[in-house]
Amino acid sequence: MFVRRIVTAAALATALLTVSACQYEDMIPADAPLPADLVRAMKANGMGENSPILVRLFKEESDLEIWKQKTDGTYALLKTYEICAWSGKLGPKKKEGDRQAPEGFYTVTPAQLNPNSSYHLAINMGYPNAYDRANGRTGSHLMIHGSCNSSGCYAMDDEQVQEIYALARHSFEGGQRAFQIQAYPFRMTPKNMARHKNSEHYDFWKMLKKGSDHFEITQRPPNVGVCERNYIFDQTAETVAGLRPNGPCPEVEMAPQIAAKHHAEEAEAEKIAARMAPSEFATSSTFTYRTGQPISAEAYAQEQHRREGYDRDGNRIGGAQGSIFSSFFD
Repeated sequence: MFVRRIVTAAALATALLTVSACQYEDMIPADAPLPADLVRAMKANGMGENSPILVRLFKEESDLEIWKQKTDGTYALLKTYEICAWSGKLGPKKKEGDRQAPEGFYTVTPAQLNPNSSYHLAINMGYPNAYDRANGRTGSHLMIHGSCNSSGCYAMDDEQVQEIYALARHSFEGGQRAFQIQAYPFRMTPKNMARHKNSEHYDFWKMLKKGSDHFEITQRPPNVGVCERNYIFDQTAETVAGLRPNGPCPEVEMAPQIAAKHHAEEAEAEKIAARMAPSEFATSSTFTYRTGQPISAEAYAQEQHRREGYDRDGNRIGGAQGSIFSSFFD
């Protein structure tokens, strides 16, 4: 039996070594094909391989969702990935070097894909956007990337980011000019809004929830604008295109279904908060970090939200995974 396994493994190795140059290039990370099981999931959900995508990020739950457009024009959830690492506290990024991962609504174009990243592959989120700049926020090179190590980015493991990158690449090949990233502190449920009611960022998060409600009701990306240094949603593309970040906002009226969801959940959050004991409200992390200074080991441990099984350098604890030949010797 052992001899037979050796022979089989040798035959497989020979076959792999004779792969043509063209086939080998297809295995380069930036050009990797979509996994077969993901393609099957698309077909089962009425999605095309090259149809548009949308990304949703949830810090507290460490989830990254890929939504994909169906043949009827609405978007449906294709897959949820566990974020490997993100740094900082719940709340938006405000200045260069604060190690905060961004929160808000961002736009990604083909130029923001980086196949030559030091972190396997990377997608620039587009921070700072018009809202960030209007509010004096600074920073650059905020990414979704591989290597499971974050200093203000959303880090995935290499296999995950390769798949996400391929989905983005296919959407652009299909004609999507830009896709939206919605980055949230947590899932915007009434319970979570109640838990975080005492946060200094609560008003900001209430504003983000309006965009979340729009998407969850319509299943389509909201048109996002900035005026009076605030986000504005649920307007036509022509309306938001004409807005100035520091200029006046137009009269805003939510669509009835969206307004009903928003007001009902706002009232529910208030009821939940009224019943909660003081100890049930979320508390902010107490670590401190001075921008531009080396971060202490204690502060680093508190600000890194890393998936179990990876060290502080983003390496998988226990070493590499087994090779494709491992099963022959089990």
